[in-house]
Amino acid sequence: MAQRPCGVAMRNNKPKFAELNNLASEKLGGKVLFATDDWFAVAENLLKDNEAEWREGEFTEYGKWMDGWESRRRRKPGHDWCIIKLGVAGTIAGVDIDTSHFTGNYVPRVSVQAASLSPQEEALIPERRSQMGSEASGKDLAQVAQLNSQAWTTIIPMAEARPGYQDTRHTYLPTLPATATQRFTHVRLNTYPDGGIARFRVFGSAVPDWSTVSRSQLIDLAAVGNGGACVGYSDAHYGHPRNLISPGRGINMGDGWETARRLDRPPVLVADERGVLRVSGSEWAIIRLGHPGVVQRVEVDTHHFKGNFPDSCKVDGCYLPDHNDVRALADQAMWKTILPPQKLRAHNQHYFERELARTVGPVTHVKVVMAPDGGISRVRIMGTIHAKL
Repeated sequence: MAQRPCGVAMRNNKPKFAELNNLASEKLGGKVLFATDDWFAVAENLLKDNEAEWREGEFTEYGKWMDGWESRRRRKPGHDWCIIKLGVAGTIAGVDIDTSHFTGNYVPRVSVQAASLSPQEEALIPERRSQMGSEASGKDLAQVAQLNSQAWTTIIPMAEARPGYQDTRHTYLPTLPATATQRFTHVRLNTYPDGGIARFRVFGSAVPDWSTVSRSQLIDLAAVGNGGACVGYSDAHYGHPRNLISPGRGINMGDGWETARRLDRPPVLVADERGVLRVSGSEWAIIRLGHPGVVQRVEVDTHHFKGNFPDSCKVDGCYLPDHNDVRALADQAMWKTILPPQKLRAHNQHYFERELARTVGPVTHVKVVMAPDGGISRVRIMGTIHAKL
């Protein structure tokens, strides 16, 4: 019997910040630079994008195989910690300490610190050797101590984590309000005193240096690295719409946005004169652009979606300079059509430029609408920046 996915059964318990981009994602370029101990499982596992795996009865020469970061049972003073370079620098709203499958060996307490490091400061960190059964040497500890990382800004004070059972594996922790608008490049995850964590997700928004971008330069205004973020959606049964703005092409169907089949589909489907199906229902995702801009081109990629691609899609836009007024996004009168409904094809990159409405002007948000349902791998909102934030 299938269990309801987390997004359905537990959506009311999931904080709003957990809908933001995971800045520490391996997919975005997140990287472990230092860890005090990697005995049972190496810290790089923390940044994987897939759900943690359980292998019944599998052991290594160091102990039970675990899909996460697990240090040895500490028998000397101190506690374990690691330094992670974010894939993209930005503001941090909160984290998820996911202890999946760590039940009798999960870390009991954690805290998180953060800093914005220069390349010269990062160079003080000793070269990382990711190897099970290892621990940082005295020499490495002395070298990394030059960063004084224990004095970095505390964004999450010490808090209790929970065991990795299905209903308790996620510990969502918001950052301190005083740090929520600060830009960080690195985080230090502290575990007290030792134990295991399956995945560590750092939710926030990228903060690029817009002074380096020309007003005439064509960029992807919605990209994660440019500060884009998904701020609302109708359905994410198989894949979250934040995947739409990830870098590169999707690696599989799970690395895209896919909805459930709508139950209001007509019993017999009928198309209009352009071949677009006439359906009343649709699914949508709202993306806050990294910078207000004028859309010049839209790319919709259905890569990997072959028997489950949408029939058509359209893109609307609105100008809402007050990003905190998310309730205004529900006002349908605010939205103007950027891209009228367009027929889509399976497993294909679609480029729309001639089809765009040219009277919309600058926008801060776009709404990607698919009809009636299905999956899209990536969406690129190519445009030029309009005004200072």
